[in-house]
Amino acid sequence: MLTYDQDGFRRADRPHRIVSGALHYFRVHPDLWEDRLTRLRALGANTVDTYVPWNFHETAPGKADFTGWRDLGRFLRTAQGIGLDAIVRPGPYICAEWDFGGLPARLLAVDGLHLRCSDPRFQAEVDGWFDLVVPELLPLLASRGGPVVAVQVENEYGSYGNDTRYRAHVERALAERGVNCLLFTADGAEDAMLQGGTVPGRLATATFGARPAERLEILRRYQPSGPLAAMEFWIGWFDHWGEDHHVRAVDEAAASLDELLATGASVNLYMAHGGTNFGFWAGANHSGTRPADPGYQPTVTSYDYDAPIGEAGELTPKFHAFREVIGKYVPLPDAPPPGPLPRITPALAAPAGRADLLDRLDLLCGGPAVLRPAPEPMERLGQSHGLIHYRTTVTGPRPAMPLRIDGLGDRAYVFADGTPLGVLDRNAPDEGPDLPVGDAGVVLDVLVRARGRVNYGPLLDDRKGIWRGVRHGHQQLFEWEIRPLPLTDLSGLDWSAADPRPEGPGGRPAFHRFTHTAAHGPADGFVDMSGWGTGLLWLNGFLLGHYDTPRGPQRTLYAPGPLWRDGENEIVVLELERPGSRLPLRDRPDLGRTTVVTLQ
Repeated sequence: MLTYDQDGFRRADRPHRIVSGALHYFRVHPDLWEDRLTRLRALGANTVDTYVPWNFHETAPGKADFTGWRDLGRFLRTAQGIGLDAIVRPGPYICAEWDFGGLPARLLAVDGLHLRCSDPRFQAEVDGWFDLVVPELLPLLASRGGPVVAVQVENEYGSYGNDTRYRAHVERALAERGVNCLLFTADGAEDAMLQGGTVPGRLATATFGARPAERLEILRRYQPSGPLAAMEFWIGWFDHWGEDHHVRAVDEAAASLDELLATGASVNLYMAHGGTNFGFWAGANHSGTRPADPGYQPTVTSYDYDAPIGEAGELTPKFHAFREVIGKYVPLPDAPPPGPLPRITPALAAPAGRADLLDRLDLLCGGPAVLRPAPEPMERLGQSHGLIHYRTTVTGPRPAMPLRIDGLGDRAYVFADGTPLGVLDRNAPDEGPDLPVGDAGVVLDVLVRARGRVNYGPLLDDRKGIWRGVRHGHQQLFEWEIRPLPLTDLSGLDWSAADPRPEGPGGRPAFHRFTHTAAHGPADGFVDMSGWGTGLLWLNGFLLGHYDTPRGPQRTLYAPGPLWRDGENEIVVLELERPGSRLPLRDRPDLGRTTVVTLQ
């Protein structure tokens, strides 16, 4: 087991330094877990760190899935077989640039529920999550011969709040369920954050990316004796749509890591391998102070993070620089680092059909529309992700007046009698179209695309769809049909019928089907979306994620080898704004124009 005394950590009753790397099983195809963990061990790490996202595992209140891609036990046992200890961070909140910081979206449907505090209703939800996840962890604890040597209490709580009763509740909930390994907290190396996040009697650790001696000195005020640890040492950064791809200079990052290890502290590299925000799981940030403020910043699909191990397993220059630094402080494995994995042969996918989205609403909804007097957000209808459609009729005649949506999450496509009218965005809510209404009135369709929920900061309460109302001029519009479109199953789309709907800018949202015949065996590829606008991309029924080429920076989406089939593969593009005509398949990524970040 992992313990500590006045002098530092001890493992099996011998002095020990943790050299860990963050690697999230939920961002890596399970058939590649062993490969990525092997690369982490080759870096010189003796420990792997992972969050456990509540919303990734929960299938319904009180029910969770720990199989397949969600098989936490398999991931941790694989790590143990490679010679790695494990640090597990089960939340309930994880941040991690993950949708809603790992919390289930259904919590946003509960009126007046206060998140991440001692609200009895929220604490009851936390208890329910721990009732599901802790039994999965108990057989894997080091006390029972497993790899798990430490478990985190909440996550960077001092960056959010200061509720001592809540912190104590989370700690007690873990301990009372049998988690008898080292429990710790992790917070930013600032006084307010450490004051708000630490738990008396439990190890306090810090998160930062630079100036390690200064940061550890601040931590020492709250961890007066025993080991010092940088539980997140940020070696790169993540990207938002509309920004450049962030990288951190190799020499500067390696020098900072060397400075940190020279202090005798332990470290967890965040991230050692970033992976991918597949599906709808990418989160978002918000730079405003109120939900209605502009400043919503959705995170891109790639979580490459400029990590030592790249998104597709590449061993980057940062890997080799870090390995050299780590080798000064702990023994490196005898085996050399593994070589690169196979890549596909570049090709063009073949067009194979098109299907208009608005013509297939009932199929995609899976049932009749829900009737409501006013628009309601996704969460109130039991929907977590995807698109949502709203329809009403506006009587006429009346003059053209501005159409406005109050409480939009996140981007709305507006149609008048089926004709595209314009777009509204939550960052520019007053820049929408005017709606003209003739003598016969007009059928108004509003299709809302949800991006990631805010995962960090005070504005976690981030509902999707429309959560206040729609106005034509000053008049509120009522009597709505609502159709949730989770897009979890596209198998019913009919690609054989001709689709007369217009192509090009200003056209209607449509699914575009492509095929590609592969004979390369399992090999990684990258789908090039540079000729397209913005939407979603599926490979053989699996949602690779969002693309947003005009905003950038990311231009290709990673398609892991295990998702490809020998023979024919199906690729489906849901384009919402500007369809392309070609779909190239590449053998290397394009994450866009880079900006070098300097962390403070």
